[in-house]
Amino acid sequence: MDKMKIYGGKTLNGSIYVSGAKNSALPILFSTLLAQGKHTLHNVPRLADIDSTFLLLKELGCKVLRDGNTATVEVSRPPSLEATYDIVRKMRASILCLGPLLAHYGSARVSLPGGCAIGTRPIDIHLDGMKELGAEITTQSGYVEARAKKLVGGTILFENPSVGATENIMMAASLAEGTTVIENAAKEPEIVDLANYINKMGGRVEGAGSSILTIVGVKKLTPSEHTIIPDRIEAGTLLIAGAITGGEVTVKSCHPKDFEALILKLREAGFKVTTTEDSATVYPLKKWKGVDVTTAPHPGFPTDLQAQFMALMTQGEGTSVVTETIFENRFMHVQELVRLGADITPKTRVAVVRGVPGGLTGAPVMATDLRASASLVLAGLVAKGETTVGRIYHLDRGYEALENKLTQLGARLERLRE
Repeated sequence: MDKMKIYGGKTLNGSIYVSGAKNSALPILFSTLLAQGKHTLHNVPRLADIDSTFLLLKELGCKVLRDGNTATVEVSRPPSLEATYDIVRKMRASILCLGPLLAHYGSARVSLPGGCAIGTRPIDIHLDGMKELGAEITTQSGYVEARAKKLVGGTILFENPSVGATENIMMAASLAEGTTVIENAAKEPEIVDLANYINKMGGRVEGAGSSILTIVGVKKLTPSEHTIIPDRIEAGTLLIAGAITGGEVTVKSCHPKDFEALILKLREAGFKVTTTEDSATVYPLKKWKGVDVTTAPHPGFPTDLQAQFMALMTQGEGTSVVTETIFENRFMHVQELVRLGADITPKTRVAVVRGVPGGLTGAPVMATDLRASASLVLAGLVAKGETTVGRIYHLDRGYEALENKLTQLGARLERLRE
């Protein structure tokens, strides 16, 4: 299992480019199952989760070729409509093949998913939505089995907005008969990107980015070409890396409006942050104040940046309160930050963070999930001495060559292969 050794105390400076969004590339790759033929996707990041998706698409009869950050997916009728446990267990997003397979071929058998251990994230909301469209759903032997002669549009109301369920049902509804309305839909930029690609294929999705999505089903979709949006979570992580080390870092090829909630919190803490249409720059600040943050669905503060922001707050003056409203187990990084000397008191979904005047001190720590691993790397950048982060494979699931990008900005770190 790879580890990352970080030599703290280096100030990051310079400019860096952001990769394509993992959380956009995954659903768009699965959406190719809606249309037989050759799809061309640009700005696809090199990540473990992307590799798992390619494996699953190949298992479903697709030919997948990669040339740099361009991927072509040639879809033909699958030899089997089953997404097996061996692949699905590695990545929760695999459930997103359910909607396209069901809509296009009338049935699907998908293993119950795995992924990060940050909460239960039940898929009931996905399955209930498919039932509303007329599917027959059973769960047995660890698999979801879905059948429908023809999906029929309907109105689906989410009690809480769910990104995955919005995506899955949007894809299924694109080939359903009639009109589907999703109320209280997720508004994330990745939802908009998926809707844009479905529309490029000939779909009729309206309202993406708002709480009400309307999907008019069409008889057939046709492959197209698309460029994945920049990864707002990677952009935010790199911006925090500059902030926590007291440097001036410009994040390029990003959409600052997509992570505006983070920028506002950085400014509230005292940082100067400037933006253009496709870049954001954070400027040096020796002392910053602790600020409270509560995660919320977009356009609120992203849960995927909570752990990284908490690392920043361990170096702030005074006290900050971090409230997690999305996932019940997303404070697993707290005890690892404490090992570095952080003063954090977790209370279920609330963590009280007190700035440590003497700073953090390097120590061996263990990553528990994707964003926790990024948090520990950020903390290691400012900790005195050496910090070794174990289970760094979590990082590879969602960040494309993060260590290389941090090195370009002046960090001193290395990957230890075992």
